[in-house]
Amino acid sequence: MADTRRSPASSSVPAAESEPLGGTSNHTPGFAGLPVDLTEASAVDALRRQVIALQRISSLGVLAGGVFHELNNALTPILNHAKLGLRNPDPAYRERALLQILDAAQRAATITRGMLGLTRPGRNLGHREPTSLARLVDEVVVLVKKDLAKHRARLEVKTTGSPWARVNPAQIQQVLLNLLINARQAMPDGGQVRLRLGLDATGRLVELSVTDTGVGIAPTDLGRIFEPFYSTKSAPDDSGQGGTGLGLAVCRDIIEAHHGRLRAESRLGQGSTFTIILPACQPPAATADRQGAA
Repeated sequence: MADTRRSPASSSVPAAESEPLGGTSNHTPGFAGLPVDLTEASAVDALRRQVIALQRISSLGVLAGGVFHELNNALTPILNHAKLGLRNPDPAYRERALLQILDAAQRAATITRGMLGLTRPGRNLGHREPTSLARLVDEVVVLVKKDLAKHRARLEVKTTGSPWARVNPAQIQQVLLNLLINARQAMPDGGQVRLRLGLDATGRLVELSVTDTGVGIAPTDLGRIFEPFYSTKSAPDDSGQGGTGLGLAVCRDIIEAHHGRLRAESRLGQGSTFTIILPACQPPAATADRQGAA
């Protein structure tokens, strides 16, 4: 699924970036960079749906063990405190037990909500809704952090403010998950992954970035990493994940469909940063208040 096995060397490279925000993309509704005419559009769209679904299944395969472990960790205190509460007649003790159960149940709900997001069939790829990206990030982090820890990748998350954007939540979740797994694969000996979310200086754009301390991307590869079927991976990693050359192409396709762009920056030997840039929107309640005041 992930497509950017970084090359070990040491020189700086320029950034690679997808189409400008708000501009008209020259790419088809299928894969970015594959020209088709109108008679082929429906077939390409069907193929695109299949590839997005397959990439989602691939993500689930990578994370399944860690996610089930986290879910078990959430369910265990629910069972234990329920048993203890039933045995103890003290009302204060039972209340404490119920609070522990509630806390663990909310954690389990966050995990299952994230998994449901990835398993949605996604038939309506054009669906958009105002979405709290901070909440979306939390759901993805719960899914991926066990896999990162297993590969000695430390995750640092920093969210500034409460950015919202009109997006298809499952698709943005899929893109972020892909970038996080890419970052982990770029650090075969472990390292640090920094995830940053916030608004730009204008307040009109949301920026969501994933930075790794991996080996970086070679200058000759950086300009091509978003091309379909282009992969720098020569073999699967220790979790069995190789490179189809479609992961980043699909990510760019999804982000551009949201009138955003995906930017990549890298310095060999010092890691890489992938930044998702999306138009910001107001939370639903704030939008409704403004309309009522008008």
